[in-house]
Amino acid sequence: MSRGAGSRRPTRRRIRVPDALAAFVRRGPRAALLLALGAALFAGGCARKGAPSGGPPDLEPPRVTSFTPDSGAAGVARGTTLSLTFSEGMEPRTTSEAVDLLPTVEIRQRRWSGRTLTLVLADTLRTDQTYRLVVSSGARDRHGNTLRDARAIVFTTAATFPPGAIEGKIEAVGFGAPGTALWCYRDGRAPDSTARDFDAIGVADAEGRFRIGGLPAPGRFRLWAFADLNGNRSFEPEKDLLVPCDTVFALTDEAPVATGFQLRMLNPRAPARLKGAVLDTLGVREGSLRLFALSTTDSTKRVLYELPESGGFDLQFEKGSYVMRVFRDLDRNRIWKRDTEPASDSIAVTFTPGQVLEDVRFVLQRPRP
Repeated sequence: MSRGAGSRRPTRRRIRVPDALAAFVRRGPRAALLLALGAALFAGGCARKGAPSGGPPDLEPPRVTSFTPDSGAAGVARGTTLSLTFSEGMEPRTTSEAVDLLPTVEIRQRRWSGRTLTLVLADTLRTDQTYRLVVSSGARDRHGNTLRDARAIVFTTAATFPPGAIEGKIEAVGFGAPGTALWCYRDGRAPDSTARDFDAIGVADAEGRFRIGGLPAPGRFRLWAFADLNGNRSFEPEKDLLVPCDTVFALTDEAPVATGFQLRMLNPRAPARLKGAVLDTLGVREGSLRLFALSTTDSTKRVLYELPESGGFDLQFEKGSYVMRVFRDLDRNRIWKRDTEPASDSIAVTFTPGQVLEDVRFVLQRPRP
């Protein structure tokens, strides 16, 4: 942009190296050589250091590598410092928000030092109280990878650690089990889903396994499984899952640990998946390969997918019954012409939420009158 007559000139004049070099050349070749060497050193000193850009992307999920206090620790001092260290640099805001101390103690500040997060509490811990330091799967590293395994670190300020525990596995249908929370309530009482009023909590790992430790025995407990599908850390009935367990776990002095529990959770809003391949021996490569599906209960519900020429597919469908076939759309008008375009026989499929139907085969055949 050109300067106007009244524009201010910069107070510091920038000297271009080529102009200065020309001046030194007039003074002699030795001076020019000295200036050229100085310019090279200056450029090298200003160069940005570090690994070259364009390397392989970071796809490794972060992990919690250490924590204070230890999980299972007893006799923890009421004024102890709580901290977590991760396997790599984390995104500070989302990771800080993913860390909770239960029962709730006000966290005055979350301080980061490298890969370590320290919690500064507004008050000391209570006497003879069992706490759970929970790190949810919302924690992520600086490249957006979420935490590999959410954690619930259990410790107590009492002299001995409570011996009770409930172990089991979540079978998730239509969503991922990792990070699913197990809310634990004494004496079978029902939860207030907005108050986080549970007595204990566990978190499912990558295989859906969980362990809720630090429970008093004897005692009776009931579980509710909470899947935060939209990741906002609160229960919304139209988006999340909150599933009760019908079993009441009675822990005793003789048998303080309950094991082998399994809970199946179905996401009723999850789409079904159709996986398979198209077998094409006709050798025709014109046009597009398409799969057409028509609902048997609602004729206005029609689905048309364009398939890759390799023939493999992994498609999603809403729950319901369909009649479907694959055809080669030679003129690419998205409509099957039965007298000129190759197609497969039709098949009938009924999908339930979260269902995965695999190894489905469609065989293209020549047009038949």
